[in-house]
Amino acid sequence: MILWRIVASLLLRQIRVGSLTVVEGGCRRVFGAGPPTATIEVRSPEFWRMLMRGSRGLAESYSQRLWDSPDLVAVIRLAARNAILIDRVRALTAPFWTPGQRVRALLNRSTRGRSRRDIAAHYDLGNELFSRMLDPTMMYSCALFERDGMTLEEASVAKLERVCERLELGPQDHVLEIGTGWGGFAVHAAATRGCRVTTTTISREQHDYAVERVRRAGLSDKVTVVMRDYRDLRGSYDKLVSIEMIEAVGWQHIGTFFAKCSELLSSHGAMLLQAITIDDRAYEVEKASRSFIKTYIFPGGCLPSMEVITRNVARRTDLQTVGLEDITDSYVETLRRWRLNFAAHAHELAQLGYDEGFQRLWSLYLSYCEGGFAERRICDVQLLLAKPLWAVKSRAAVRSATIAATG
Repeated sequence: MILWRIVASLLLRQIRVGSLTVVEGGCRRVFGAGPPTATIEVRSPEFWRMLMRGSRGLAESYSQRLWDSPDLVAVIRLAARNAILIDRVRALTAPFWTPGQRVRALLNRSTRGRSRRDIAAHYDLGNELFSRMLDPTMMYSCALFERDGMTLEEASVAKLERVCERLELGPQDHVLEIGTGWGGFAVHAAATRGCRVTTTTISREQHDYAVERVRRAGLSDKVTVVMRDYRDLRGSYDKLVSIEMIEAVGWQHIGTFFAKCSELLSSHGAMLLQAITIDDRAYEVEKASRSFIKTYIFPGGCLPSMEVITRNVARRTDLQTVGLEDITDSYVETLRRWRLNFAAHAHELAQLGYDEGFQRLWSLYLSYCEGGFAERRICDVQLLLAKPLWAVKSRAAVRSATIAATG
């Protein structure tokens, strides 16, 4: 293990922003200097060998209690601040391992069956888990903290309101939602706007939960929950909503996703896409990497970049971009609230069968994402896309309102 410790120490000496304190066997070593600061405690020398495996090794060693930290988010933020060296190395070596990634992608194509298995691996972990981590809306996506002092539930409702407002939803609309979640958007939109909603998921637990939620809300005449892959959907809809579902599509099928969305929208339709995105320059390296998030949290997932989204919208649809809002800052607070909720229910979750290894892995996952958004390694955006006739109608409405206001 001495060799691995030496190699790791050489890498840690490359820290240029902030400082990392490593405590091991009663000894303290500091790499870098000044703020921001972070501390890790190494409990086993095996940690150094596993660290050489990147984020998967970091996660596996943490779940096995080979290391710990009083502030996981600080560790991730410090790593993100100093990631430029790793990014350069990965970019330089990409030509050597990209062919292998492509072979794996062909062997692990996102078939409908594989998509269902990948979704089930995360979303069918149990409603008991998510109900203790999320707020009563059961929204598992970025909330919108518009002002200080908002509760997580208030911020989730604010996000749902923003989606409804941007799409100008009303009783005349039939809305398609791709990615039901636990039914939060469908119920909110139908209850507050009077629109019809057809919502689809490929998670059995989410489907059953959403169906019961719609029934309890007395909205069965307005909301239809189906269990169907988006590629198998048919019909024509006035509006379309997809909230943080595109990350599960897979990089090979982003064009297919947008083409299908465009096909399902009427000639005057509009679409609100909320998406977690990665920097354009990191997309090619990240899209087929085997990170701990892709291995243990979201198998089969891939974060799109804005360039990839806009390119596929232009090539595969007749949709126009009519609005873009960055809500990344709200995701930092959203994840902090989820992380605190998760920790507050640790004992109860253990009794429900979520053992220490699972809880440590998920604590790292939530901290990893929080730190990534805080340092803007990843972002969250709401993109409003519209068919040409909707855009024309919308501009005409704005002009009429302006003329009326000016007399």
